[in-house]
Amino acid sequence: MFDRSKRGEHALLIQPHSGRLEEDVLEEFTDLARSAGASIAATLTARIDRPNPSILIGSGKLDEIKAAAEATGADLVLVNHALSPSQERNLERFLERRVIDRTGLILDIFAQRAHSHEGKLQVELAQLRHMATRLVRGWTHLERQRGGAIGLRGPGETQLETDRRLLQKRVEQLQKRLEKVEVQRTQMRRARVRSELPRVALVGYTNAGKSTLFNALTGAEAYAADKLFATLDPTVRRIAVPGGNVVLADTVGFVRDLPHELVAAFRATLSEAREADFLLHVVDAADPHREERIAQVDEVLNEVGAGELPQLLVFNKIDRIEGSEVRHDGQDGIPDTARRERVWISARDGLGLDLLQSVLGKRLGLQHVSGDLRLPPTAGRLRSRLHQLEVVRGEQSDEDGWLLQVEIPIAEAEKLAAAADGAPIRALLPEKLPEW
Repeated sequence: MFDRSKRGEHALLIQPHSGRLEEDVLEEFTDLARSAGASIAATLTARIDRPNPSILIGSGKLDEIKAAAEATGADLVLVNHALSPSQERNLERFLERRVIDRTGLILDIFAQRAHSHEGKLQVELAQLRHMATRLVRGWTHLERQRGGAIGLRGPGETQLETDRRLLQKRVEQLQKRLEKVEVQRTQMRRARVRSELPRVALVGYTNAGKSTLFNALTGAEAYAADKLFATLDPTVRRIAVPGGNVVLADTVGFVRDLPHELVAAFRATLSEAREADFLLHVVDAADPHREERIAQVDEVLNEVGAGELPQLLVFNKIDRIEGSEVRHDGQDGIPDTARRERVWISARDGLGLDLLQSVLGKRLGLQHVSGDLRLPPTAGRLRSRLHQLEVVRGEQSDEDGWLLQVEIPIAEAEKLAAAADGAPIRALLPEKLPEW
């Protein structure tokens, strides 16, 4: 046993790797530690070819870590890797300091950031599930009493069993409360569906600027800060875009290797993304690893069942890129293999918001064009399609064909215009999107 420090904020960071250490991984880990409120004493890397089942890292590196902790006065060791309960316990025993793995660190940040009733319930549930496997750690000096031999039965086993029972009871209570919250949230979503308003969710890597963009579009005051996981609690507002209104939801930021227990605990929050009609995938345009971040967010979206939803990439923070301007890269103008539509903006400075709203309205099919459409007798197929889409408001016929009065979403008009017989439709389309 050792006396755990009550401070626990002067941290020694340990970055395990398998031979090739990516700089952005270590940088993100440092940001996570600082977001939790830790001051960085030092950072050590540890190559692991074959993880040690008892302590994860090698014994020689463990001696180096202990010497570094003593030299720097670190009272906490943070390991950027998932640790088993026994590994965590053995490391603490040898280092004589608190040891927290990546999951525990993210949980601590979540605990600081949650403000709503639902968010606090979700964080507590995730913490208790994480703690359940580590409950024995505080009672290691009483583990020998588990056997039940004469002279060894006593309060140790009783205390452990009591703690486990109380913990399980609390988990069950939290699950029931969250089920009620989920029912309420489902009812709210059904109300939004009945109102026939498209649902749009902001998703993206943590600290990409989602809440800043949400505030800029809605005029709300959702908490926004230059830190990881600034937003945990979902916020929903109605906003106007060209052609109508949509419901916009801000969601929790994603991060690489997001612990599965957190994904499970935050299912109610993440369901805002899963049940949306459209995703605005916000990206930090100034991040040199932005393409990797995009892939990592897509991976989490696939985990929560939102991977197939249509997306628009919103490259935010162009104010941090010298010479960068507001622009819209259509699907045919992107040099990378993903060929995904992108809008470049600065939510902080309000640059490009009009363009973003205009493109969003177009992608959702809310923008319409209207006018008279002259179709020759050979365009019967196109006429039939227009009637199927229920966009014909009036029709006259003569020996030259048909004269239709139509009101059609721009998205549908562009699809028809691209067809072989779409020349009459192309005449209806504006040269550029309507200004907002």
